[in-house]
Amino acid sequence: MSLAHPETLPHGILPPEAVPLFTEIRPPLEDDAAVSEADRCLVCGGPAAPAPCATACPATIDVPRFIDAIAHDDWEGAAAMIFAANLLGGSCARVCPTEELCEGACVLATQGRRPVEIGRLQRYATDRALQNPWSTFRTAAPATGKRVVVIGAGAAGLVCAGELAILGHAVRIYEARAEAGGLIRHAIAPYRLDQEPLEDEIHRILALGVELYLGRPVDSPEALRRIEAEADAIFLGVGMGPDVDQSYPGDHLPGVWNSLDFIEAIKLLHLTDIGRRVAVIGGGNTAMDVAREAVRLGAEDVRVLYRRSEAEMPAYRFEVEGARAEGVRFEWLTNPVSFVGDTRLSGVICRRMRLSEPDASGRARPVPQPGSEFLLPVDTVVRAIGQQPRLEFLQWVEGLELRDGRPAVDPATGRTSNPRIKIIYII
Repeated sequence: MSLAHPETLPHGILPPEAVPLFTEIRPPLEDDAAVSEADRCLVCGGPAAPAPCATACPATIDVPRFIDAIAHDDWEGAAAMIFAANLLGGSCARVCPTEELCEGACVLATQGRRPVEIGRLQRYATDRALQNPWSTFRTAAPATGKRVVVIGAGAAGLVCAGELAILGHAVRIYEARAEAGGLIRHAIAPYRLDQEPLEDEIHRILALGVELYLGRPVDSPEALRRIEAEADAIFLGVGMGPDVDQSYPGDHLPGVWNSLDFIEAIKLLHLTDIGRRVAVIGGGNTAMDVAREAVRLGAEDVRVLYRRSEAEMPAYRFEVEGARAEGVRFEWLTNPVSFVGDTRLSGVICRRMRLSEPDASGRARPVPQPGSEFLLPVDTVVRAIGQQPRLEFLQWVEGLELRDGRPAVDPATGRTSNPRIKIIYII
């Protein structure tokens, strides 16, 4: 077995000044720039044919109307339209993959022109509204007498609680952590979103009458039964669990991270010392976020190890190109075998792969190439290969039908096989 890497590890591949850690990838627009950008919008669409950008928005925001409001210097009206469709419109303006959704559908792009920067315009309007306490948000209807418990104060739980309170229901959220926000707070890469404007959005949701109980995990079937007894309906917004538990020999070594822990350490513990050489295992958008944050932490050589080819990579194309533009390098058809080091990580032993017949996912199946092992010297490695479902928690729900480890949910209503339980599972 040869442990010589086929390439010499390059250093100094980044510009002389590394990108600052918390520099946002899409900074805010000033007033004049926002109005000018909004003026570029064709305000297309109508009752018979909605605008492509609005159709592409998962939150069903009326994109042309809010942009037209900004063009007429009415940021408050624009914000009201956004928050009417999405109570976390400020946070989503920063993290939504607009290049794949609304901006990707912009009519200007079909004419060979630059699409309207919809995400930045949404941020402009929502930031202005959240920074002005006198601006309108949304109000609650008269009390209905119905009680709903929301389990989980992540994005899904917060928005659900707010919308239910607006309808007049009494809503109580139970959250296991000491802070609300879920992945928005703990696992969105800082160059996309640090903490702002999450706190303001949470404050306004609570102002609708929502009760929030932090540090209250639902950690047993008995705890779930007690909560069920106090509500007319339950919303499960528990999201996915920790990173997939893919073990390798040597993964106990300091310098080996899971992706969610790595991003949380950057955001909350101010992690900075990751060494000069970083490897990221995985091919999804989280892997791209980790790699780009490693660049911002000053790593000189950042490599993504992916066991298939670029064509099979699940990450958005614009994410891959963004990482590549910042100096991230890709080792295609490469699979880690083990981590090595004495007192801490010093390298990853990898094996080259080749593609064979498609597997159950429909993608070409990677097959190891015998005798192709090599040593990649690294100081830090981050596993970014997906998250686990919360199967144990779901098994506590009486009468809940699971399909392939996931709750069976009516797509029209969100209702599960237990008529009192609704679920948004992937957020």
